[in-house]
Amino acid sequence: MANAVENIIKTIYENYLPMEGAGKVADYIPPLAKVSPHKYAISVCTVEGEKFNIGDYTEKFSIQSISKVLTFSLLAPLVGEELWQSVGKEPSGSPFNSLVQLEYEKGIPRNPFINAGALVITDKLLEKVPNLNERLLLYVRELAGSADIDFNKEVADSEYATGERNKALAHLMKSFGNFNGKVSHVFRTYCNHCSIEMNTAQLAQSFLFLANGGINPLNGERVVSTRDTKRINALMLTCGLYDESGDFAYKVGMPGKSGVGGGIVAVIPGRLSIAVWSPELNRYGNSTRGIATLADFTTELGISVF
Repeated sequence: MANAVENIIKTIYENYLPMEGAGKVADYIPPLAKVSPHKYAISVCTVEGEKFNIGDYTEKFSIQSISKVLTFSLLAPLVGEELWQSVGKEPSGSPFNSLVQLEYEKGIPRNPFINAGALVITDKLLEKVPNLNERLLLYVRELAGSADIDFNKEVADSEYATGERNKALAHLMKSFGNFNGKVSHVFRTYCNHCSIEMNTAQLAQSFLFLANGGINPLNGERVVSTRDTKRINALMLTCGLYDESGDFAYKVGMPGKSGVGGGIVAVIPGRLSIAVWSPELNRYGNSTRGIATLADFTTELGISVF
């Protein structure tokens, strides 16, 4: 499969390198608006230890909502089925920061990967994990096999300063009794997590445990149980790309998670993980070139989860 993967990503990269102007770089978080729309990278890691990279794969970017999978996987081994009393497992079908849906559903977010759901996960992590910011960074560094991963303070501060809707989501959930911590503290921690900077090579490696039955292939240690691995992948497939998740499953056929920094990471269980970065976003907040890349990747490789 090695030669096939290398040839496929090279061909895709060359095909889509001229694809510019098909989206818009996120500008509601001021530091993200400064990122060049020309950036493009693809990285693949296989469970056998093979690595393939092309483009701007050494350049770091803010992973944003991709961090929601990492915080959820950190929490999963610490809680049981009671978690699902506070957050659902269904696609939202609405924008990732919808107040209307949250009000209608009495403060219970649809899933852990929309903003309200991720805020609930952060709230619960703060109750269970001392020094959460430091613990999460250690967790991500171990998964990626790299100590060179950190928060971007400028991005985190900007998100906190401009995140009134997210604060409103947290206050609304608190009014329904589905939020325990101080909103300002939980939201500040959430902003830190979204500001994590990685490159595509690090990102693909950090998600490989979800293609490897929940085991980090770098050290052989179990990250999450086989059951939780299955559930996290299922949630990524159905909820990982906001209200474009169904179309992504149709076109790409992989569990994946996107972020408004322009990254998308996806896995084929038992095979590989792939990360793509291209900052221009479509109207759903997903990388336009990233989705096209992943759709061609599974088509040309002839392997998906279906």
